Parts: sequence; C-alpha cells; structure tokens
Amino acid sequence: MSQEGTPNQVTTEAGLPVEPLYSPSNTKLDYGDIADPGAYPFTRGNFSSGYRHKLWTFRQYSGFGTADDTNARYKYLLEHGGTGLSVAADLPTQIGYDSDDPDVTEEVGRVGVALDTLADAEILFDGIPLERVSTSWTINGTAAIMLAFYVAVGKKQGVPVEKLRGTIQNDILKEYVARGTWIWPAEPSIRLIVDTIEFCAENVPRYNAISVAGAHFRDAGCTAAQEMAFTLSDAVTYVDAVLERGRMTIDEFAPQVSFFFYTHNDFFEEIAKYRAGRRRWARLVKERWGAQNESSCLFRTGCVAGGSTLQAPQAQNNIVRVAYQALASVLGGVQSMFTAAWDEPFALPTEESATLALRTQQVLAYETGVARTVDPLGGSWFVESLTDAMEEQLVAIMADLDDHGGMVRAIEDGYVQGLIAEEAWKAQKLVESGERPIVGVNIFQTEEPPADMQIYGLDAGGRQRQLDRLASVKASRSSSDVRRVLKELQTAAEQPDTNLMPLLVEAVEAYATVGEITSALRDVWGEYRQPVVF
Repeated sequence: MSQEGTPNQVTTEAGLPVEPLYSPSNTKLDYGDIADPGAYPFTRGNFSSGYRHKLWTFRQYSGFGTADDTNARYKYLLEHGGTGLSVAADLPTQIGYDSDDPDVTEEVGRVGVALDTLADAEILFDGIPLERVSTSWTINGTAAIMLAFYVAVGKKQGVPVEKLRGTIQNDILKEYVARGTWIWPAEPSIRLIVDTIEFCAENVPRYNAISVAGAHFRDAGCTAAQEMAFTLSDAVTYVDAVLERGRMTIDEFAPQVSFFFYTHNDFFEEIAKYRAGRRRWARLVKERWGAQNESSCLFRTGCVAGGSTLQAPQAQNNIVRVAYQALASVLGGVQSMFTAAWDEPFALPTEESATLALRTQQVLAYETGVARTVDPLGGSWFVESLTDAMEEQLVAIMADLDDHGGMVRAIEDGYVQGLIAEEAWKAQKLVESGERPIVGVNIFQTEEPPADMQIYGLDAGGRQRQLDRLASVKASRSSSDVRRVLKELQTAAEQPDTNLMPLLVEAVEAYATVGEITSALRDVWGEYRQPVVF
C-alpha cells in the first residue's frame, strides 16, 4: 500500500484511492454490472459453479538441460499431484537458434530445456499421455514451431489432434516491450499469430492458440492497471488482425484466446484486477466485435504467483508471499496457476522447492475451504468499488493507446516502453524511501549469511549429449525433404494470406531444426529492430 499526497490519502499500488471504510453510503452497487457467476459480463467468474466441481489447473513452470532431464521433472511433478505441464524452453530455442550455433553455446539448456528438433520434443513428452495432460508453453517468437512440435508428437503417440489440450503463449507484442525474445518485425509476427489462431480453431479445438500475457509488462515495472490494459490492447490488436483476414467470425476463435498474468502483493487490488479485466474483456467481445455466443466472452486466464515480487533477502519469506498471491488469484477467479518456488531469485527450483510450491496450491484447494462457494468476496462494498475503479483506469489507459495510434504504433515508437520505465522508476523510489515496505528488504532487516543454494548449470556432458543428438538427427534425416519444405515455407511466407501452420508441421516432421525454420523465415521477413527510448 502506498500513501501519497495528503497524510490521509491512501491508495493501492496502482494509485486507486482507498477509503478508510466502505458502506452503502459511499458505494454504488449495480447488480447488473456484477451479475451472477457464469452470467455476462462475468464479473463474478466465468462459471456458475466456480471451483466447486472443477479446481483450477495446477501447473509448475519447468524446463532445464536436455529433454531427458526435463521429462524426468515432468513425471515427478505429475506423480506429486500436478494437473498440467508448463514448458520452459532455453533462450536459444526461444529466439530461434540451434544448440550447435556458436553464438549461443553458453545458453544451451541454462534457463529452460533445449529443443532443436522433433526428436527432442518426442523425448520431452515420452511416457506422458498427451490426451490426458494439458500443456502450456511460455514461448513467443518460435511459438508456431513449438505448436507444430506438439501436434507432431501427438500424432506419433496416436492422439487425435482434436484431443490435444493446452496453450502456447504466442504473444509477440509484449516481447518487443518487456521480455525481448522477438525475432521478426511486428507485421509478419502478427500474421504468424493469426495463422496459429486459424489453425487451432480449425484443427485443434481444445488448444488455446494464444495466451495474451501481461505478466512481463508487470515484471518490467508497470502497475496492475497498466498490466491489464496493455494486455487487453494487445488482444484487441490480435483479434482485429484475425477478423481483417476475413475467414473467421469472432465466435469461431474467441474461445481459444486466453490470458496470462503475474499476481503481485497488493491483495485486494489483484482481486479487483482480475474481476475488472474479466468484465472489460466480455464487454469488448460483445460490443466491439458483436459476439453472439456468451462463451466467446469468457476471460480465460492463468497466472503466476511469484515473479519480481520474490526477494533474495530472507528468501524463505517468499513462501508466504506466494501463498497470499495464490489466494488472491483464486479469489480473483483464475483458471490455472503455477506457484513460484521460494528459491527462484537465486536458481532454478530444486525438486524440494518445486514440490513445496505445488503443495501451496494443494493446501489452498483442499484445506482452506476457499473453493466451497463461488466468488466469496462478491458484493463486498470495498471489492466492488475497487473493481469499478480498476475498470475505469483500464478504459482510460486503453483510450490513450488508441489515441496514440494503437498498440503496435505505441510499441514501435517506444511510447509503452516509456510509460513502463516511468512507473518502474517511481516504484523503485518508493522502495528506497521506505514508503513501499518490503519485509526483509527495507523493513525488519536482519544480518544473514548468503543462502545455501543448489545452482543448476548444464554440464559439459549434458551439452555434448544435446549436440550429439542434433548431429545424429541431421545425419539421418532426408536433407532433400528439409530443403524442399523450407523452400515451400519461404514461398508461402511471401503470400500474406497463406496459412503457414501446415507447412510448419510438415517441416518439423521432416526434422528441420528450429534454427533452420527461423532462418528461412528471417530471410523473407527480416529482423525486428528495437526503438531507442529516452
């Protein structure tokens, strides 16, 4: 909580005013805006039964080393009660380089799993029944290639493509602003996203073709209101692009658009963020694009409890932070969640810390009673007022972006980056001054020895195994098939209305590498160049 302006003026971290007391005398409650759970505009949740009959999906973000290493971790997490997988790819895979590229040698398998060809994906999911497990991919620049991997692995396992479930993040606009794993310029990148949305709607109906992600905006320093508003503006850009192609109506693909956020520490603000975002999205889908089916209006969202709120000093305090953030996420009505491990400020989680993070969700779901009733805070004078105030901010921020020429223009000229940098600077000043207290960082500090961490690094033997597998695949595949399909891919890439997904599936089934596919498209589309922001 921040206190700015006059001594009696109290606000949330995003600057929403907070009164000392809420009652009918200072609160306007319109039940038409709130409605029942499962009813438009879905303020109280997507489903009338809440979590009573189906809990949120328990995921743990995981990926490191080789596909063999990560496959073992996935099986461990599923055996301990995880109900979905969340794939972390290494940096070379995310930005379209193969493990044998000399420019990325030290990054192979370091912060995620190395995936060069379909052979790696086959090992990654070996023994994991894809017809029963939902798989999320936190990947953007090469998301379409990862989707092709997943479809191809499913086919090899004998799983009908229509039974595959999960999500690819596939949100490139926020990469240009806040994360950096971009490859191509905005226009062809958005075209490729449209291709994946069309492909999933027509062929993989249970798979979310995009998870529009505010999480990385938030970790870069923006407020909760900006996180939600920027994310919704990104989503508007993608939906408009699909509709402009003219082959699909909003009702044919909206149910496969999902969202992804970080939940931070301002407990009630985070709850209001999810409730306001859900209502604003429903209204956009119905009023802007004329959706006829209410299911198209649902705000399907996953989240992370953790992120930049985790601190290195007194690191075990992070266990408490994550637990409160998880509770706020559930009270806000998310559909899936992964809880960060307390040691993530230092290293990749150990099996022990990852299990504790998973147990945090399980205790919340099975012991606290939080899932017994739907939207337990609905009708709270404070929560409903905060939800209204949050939605008002979302509308204002999105209108400002529209006035600036839309999200793509605002990114390409650095406007959004400047807004985030300004908020990050303000937040840092509040921490340094103590106005924004953080336990163990600027209050209740203690002298403590450095944390005893198990630091993960892919050893030389692991890196060599990855290189050997890649070399073996290249030696055993049909080079002529690879050359042919890559040439066909380049020709199709020059035709904006041609969907590239069938060719991408064909390319990975020929065991073309991520680097080869990315390079082929880079030759046609070029590469993104960041704006200079002052």
